[in-house]
Amino acid sequence: MFRKIALAIAFSPRMEALLAEVKRLSILFESDLILIHIGEKTEEQESKFQEILDRHELDHDRTKLIWKQGKPVKMILEVCREEEVNLLVAGALKEEGLLKYYLGSVGRKIIRKSPCSVLTLIDPKPETTSFSKVVINGTQLDITPFVIAQGAVFSKAVQADQVHILNEIKMYGLQMGTAGEDSEEEIANTRRQLVQDEMDYVEEILKGIDVSTLKINIKVTGGKWAVELGRFCEKIGADLLVVGDDSRLTFFDRLFPHDLEDLLSTLPCNLLIVKN
Repeated sequence: MFRKIALAIAFSPRMEALLAEVKRLSILFESDLILIHIGEKTEEQESKFQEILDRHELDHDRTKLIWKQGKPVKMILEVCREEEVNLLVAGALKEEGLLKYYLGSVGRKIIRKSPCSVLTLIDPKPETTSFSKVVINGTQLDITPFVIAQGAVFSKAVQADQVHILNEIKMYGLQMGTAGEDSEEEIANTRRQLVQDEMDYVEEILKGIDVSTLKINIKVTGGKWAVELGRFCEKIGADLLVVGDDSRLTFFDRLFPHDLEDLLSTLPCNLLIVKN
């Protein structure tokens, strides 16, 4: 799934926790690990980094530390392209005094422009994060079958206990409004059919995926998917939210300013943005 995993590292209180997280992921997916540091390379810093890497017992044959100077976003993405990285891991920021996390301007730019999938961890831990409850966006988009497949593979690798796929009924208000002049029974039948159509859509995708070890729950909503995903993640205490981005379809160009801004400003949980 992820042949190469990258992490931008700097001397910060969370660096070692993030290293522990990417080490675990690299073992789970049998990946090479690319560590990126933006700054001048000195003997002192090189020695400090080497000491930290040795302490975490990273596989030297499968770990590469790359030094770059320049604008952080540009350099990080440049390395991801050059090294053909499949997953870039980043940490979110915590609002001071609040139990809320968000992506700063650098994080948003990385998500918009990243050539690979991005995993944002809101609270990286030295003992590594548990992804017990996973929520996947199943709203009907061209990339959705790939997102569900990738979400399922990730969930199996981290041995998730619960996997929820949340679907939005497109133009639900308009469709129900059109049925507004029907009888109550006909309106109820229309609502049931809309829900069933979404269930069938997901179940058809799942037929082509090995989900034998996963407990999957399909949930259908009539609200905007980004808002409903955030609410649902908070309600069940989700550990990971999986959504998709197909840059060829300018998905984020269309949806980012409206549907995802709140989601990224107050992250309900860890976020995996899948890119095809």
